[in-house]
Amino acid sequence: MLLRRVRDNRADAEAVRAVATAAFGPGAHDERRRVGFLRRVRHLAATDPNGCWLAEDDAGRPLGAVLAGLRENLWGLSLLAVLPQAQGKGVGGELMRRAVAHGRGTLRGMICATPHPAAPRVCRAAGFSLHPTMRLTGTVDAARLTAPDGPAIEGGAAHRDLMDSVDRRVRGAAHGPDHGELLLHCRVVVADDLAGSGYCYLDDGGRVELLAATSRRIAVRLLTSALLSLPAGADTAVRHLTAGQEWAVDVGLAAGLELAADGYLCLRGMRPPAPYLPSVAYL
Repeated sequence: MLLRRVRDNRADAEAVRAVATAAFGPGAHDERRRVGFLRRVRHLAATDPNGCWLAEDDAGRPLGAVLAGLRENLWGLSLLAVLPQAQGKGVGGELMRRAVAHGRGTLRGMICATPHPAAPRVCRAAGFSLHPTMRLTGTVDAARLTAPDGPAIEGGAAHRDLMDSVDRRVRGAAHGPDHGELLLHCRVVVADDLAGSGYCYLDDGGRVELLAATSRRIAVRLLTSALLSLPAGADTAVRHLTAGQEWAVDVGLAAGLELAADGYLCLRGMRPPAPYLPSVAYL
């Protein structure tokens, strides 16, 4: 087995996607999601080359891939995938060691893990605590939602400083360049008044990508406003809700969404941030 860094080019992005598809299944056949995945790989390969690795066999065929980013004092794992035929042979462990080394000296870490039995095992071995999560999915019933208690506006690049400031207060580290990437393919709703500050990203498929707020009141306002902004009859998903995010559970249930178990929010050196809904890709 050979390990090399993921390069910021289409060929390597496609190789990482092929590994992820083989490991986790094809998922939705959606061109937008495919393009979004390729963008995510190239973004992290450009910002964090020491955290992004491909494992290949002697013939140069991909066996596994890992993507990890370091934002200020917070390390995050965006992806760890190994081909089914290569699992159980040390590929995932070696990739994880390379990714963790990218955050050497950083105590804080975050991973959104799937329910797959191998995921919590790998995360625990890396020293992470496991926090079970829930997800909300379904069609939004706008008539059942209470109107927001204040303004939430369409945001953009002008709000990046505000969003980084919210990040630092809620999770201890700004997203920095990830906001620039998210703004290219997501809408963002922003609130900022005496009740607090926060933001909520919606991807182009109507799913909540990331939410952070300095108070539960602002978080409720943002999530409600985001769901109400979707077209009539639109489906959505709100994922990785820890037990401390009951405010989000209440909004989702009021909107007619279904609640189910999800995976794990894996944390090192920190408690579950709240009010906060992490991004699987950008945490």
